[in-house]
Amino acid sequence: MRLANALRDRVAIAGIGATEFSKDSGRSELQLGVEAISAALDDAGLGAGDIEGMTAFTMENNPDAELMRNLGGGELKYFSRVHYGGGAACGAVLQAALAVAAGVADVVVCYRAMNERSQQRFGAGVQGRPAQPTTESAHFGWYAPYGLLTPAAWVAMFAQRYMYEFGATSEDFGRISVADRKHAATNPAAWFYQRPITLEEHQRSRWVVHPLRLLDCCQESDGAVALVITSLERARDLRRRPVSIRGAAQGMVGRY
Repeated sequence: MRLANALRDRVAIAGIGATEFSKDSGRSELQLGVEAISAALDDAGLGAGDIEGMTAFTMENNPDAELMRNLGGGELKYFSRVHYGGGAACGAVLQAALAVAAGVADVVVCYRAMNERSQQRFGAGVQGRPAQPTTESAHFGWYAPYGLLTPAAWVAMFAQRYMYEFGATSEDFGRISVADRKHAATNPAAWFYQRPITLEEHQRSRWVVHPLRLLDCCQESDGAVALVITSLERARDLRRRPVSIRGAAQGMVGRY
């Protein structure tokens, strides 16, 4: 059975919660996580005692046990973390959906909390990291010595290849940024609330790493977000109209 069919109309997002997104939250990442999860539970009409599972990705700094302790929750039946950052957030939702569909846990919370501006900035690069004899650290040796120190620099290589293969342009990338920020600007908690961008503004923004401009890049923000995942059947009896998860997938090329 294909994964999309296994999840279709069985699992749903029943609640969502988030803190404001800022340049200096003034709070610990633990507090941000608790706030976002509490908001998501309230949105769904559930309490901390209903949580049976938690998913995140490995760059998350908050241990599940500490979050549960501070939320006032009970025992967990399931917890998992997906490797990598960025797109790993989608993987965390997939892990939660699989757990619910398999009957391992009835209510699973996906979360992410980070002071990415005031505490740790990915845009500053990896050059200051201490040398460690692990594969996780050693792989930086393949590209850091050549000046590829930030996520923007790493992704720029993929973007350049994409342009070569498919004839895409900087303006094509810009249209994606314009659409993304149009929707993000509708969130009252967003840093750029009611401040979308135009394609002209995108094209005038400075280069960061060619072919990526400043407005191709995401912000470095403090904040947290959480989703409550449960069965579609149960979600229909909760506070909000559920959003059905129709399918999900992960993938990795052989020589990534």
